[in-house]
Amino acid sequence: MRNSELISALGNCINHCNYCADACLDEKDVAMMRDCIRTDRVCAEVCSSLSQILATNYKNVEGLVAYCISVCEDCLATCEKHDHKHCQDCAASCRKCIKACKAYLA
Repeated sequence: MRNSELISALGNCINHCNYCADACLDEKDVAMMRDCIRTDRVCAEVCSSLSQILATNYKNVEGLVAYCISVCEDCLATCEKHDHKHCQDCAASCRKCIKACKAYLA
């Protein structure tokens, strides 16, 4: 089932985004991490919503998958700006999620 591969990638992205947002709060300059935290939170929420909808086998999801790609791209770009391991790991999970979303739409 093609949903299961995307659901797995979404779950990984959700976990990394939530971890990154939390880890950003422990950084010395939290104000510098503000955009990262916000983007992580939004990305986790969008991925979570898509994952929940895919689990129902609802068919009209292409628009949400495309939006998920857009949000993951924003999160990837934001996290890539930081050298912290949690940010780099989050960026990598976003990259994988984008790839899985694009494969789903293909």
